Amino acid sequence: MLTQEIIIRRREKLPLSADNIKQFINGIVDGSVGEGQVAAFCMTACLNPLSREERVALTLAMAHSGITLDWSADDLGGPVLDKHSTGGVGDKVSLMLAPMIAACGGYVPMLSGRGLGHTGGTLDKMDSIPGYVSQPDLPTIKRVVKSCGAAIIGATKDLAPADRTMYAIRDVTGTVESLDLITASILSKKMAAGLSGLAMDVKFGSGAFMQDYGDARALADSIVGVANGGGLPCTALMTDMNQALGRTAGNAVEVREAIQFLRNENIDLRLYDVTIDLCAEMLVLGTLAKDLEDGRKKSAAVLANGMAAEYFARMVSALGGPANIIETYESDLKLAPLHHAVYAGTDGVVSAIDVRKLGYAVIELDGGRRLVSDKVDHSTGLVDIAGLGENVDTKNAPLCVILGTDQAKIAKAEQLVRDAFVIAPKGTAIEATPVLRERITA
Repeated sequence: MLTQEIIIRRREKLPLSADNIKQFINGIVDGSVGEGQVAAFCMTACLNPLSREERVALTLAMAHSGITLDWSADDLGGPVLDKHSTGGVGDKVSLMLAPMIAACGGYVPMLSGRGLGHTGGTLDKMDSIPGYVSQPDLPTIKRVVKSCGAAIIGATKDLAPADRTMYAIRDVTGTVESLDLITASILSKKMAAGLSGLAMDVKFGSGAFMQDYGDARALADSIVGVANGGGLPCTALMTDMNQALGRTAGNAVEVREAIQFLRNENIDLRLYDVTIDLCAEMLVLGTLAKDLEDGRKKSAAVLANGMAAEYFARMVSALGGPANIIETYESDLKLAPLHHAVYAGTDGVVSAIDVRKLGYAVIELDGGRRLVSDKVDHSTGLVDIAGLGENVDTKNAPLCVILGTDQAKIAKAEQLVRDAFVIAPKGTAIEATPVLRERITA
């Protein structure tokens, strides 16, 4: 079938066969499908949603548009598992989760991305570790996963290359929001990684990519349905992003918090709950736990006894980082020299937070990107971020502390922080909302 006929069928809401979709995706990679045709297809998909069968076919075609990892000859002795988050401010779950799963007998080739917009990127966090190679070649990825149980790294150009091309075109054609294309983009890279199971962390709230719960819920249902339809066992957790996850937002500051978590120090309870529950989902998917409660117990055990910290240190060292970052992290992870506490204008209690503005504050400090080409300052960020229902005042209990290198940029970040927090009178009862809202299964 001619490429334009495929586009016309999509435009006219006529069904596409798996062969039609495979032909189109293969054409993106071999150059027989032009950028204009990709843009047209994306727009038709955005305006005329695909069926579940078409979503599965699109995802599988994209996953197989390049090389796919096959772990069967590596004799790993355990399942290959991963977790994906739709992104949120302060979300450093991957940094603890990957070594925790490895310590429980799983293998985690965690293909991660860089930050763009108000949410941070896992690769940017790992790049704050001196010497760490976040985008190694495939032989290195396989070697580190096999020897250390986990590798938090970026996808190579050979994995799901059609997605790379389609995403760049979606970004400039107003089709990023397509539920079908988001689903295929996320899952194609995960399927190309040769996984045995995938846990999704789908966030909603003011700091999430999809703020509306209904929209985020629809995405979770789509991902879980397509993943399982394509042969990848998958479940999803709906998690609240109406406050920062943990007490830090940035790069080096988040790695520091993650290491303290692995050291069983200064553990934020919301961060703990999300991490443990996602670990439990992965362990059940990989048949390393008999049920979710068993998975939670095993995850908590390897955290408490230090095994997870040991696996993290081994992974960092194997990918070029410091030999024992768990012990030397304070000297290894450099922080910006200027520390500025932001206090509320009145004593009271935090009643609401526009978390997106906290993410933008990090960008003002050069801790995030406006454009893909922007250089990130890994040393900046926010620490000691106040949570909902917590008391703040004008002198002793700040909204947060800003770490920066430039006073003018700190001033811009401070204004965003002030705008982000709503303060109610002291003594006001603020209803606590659970960080875990719903579990989605096939």
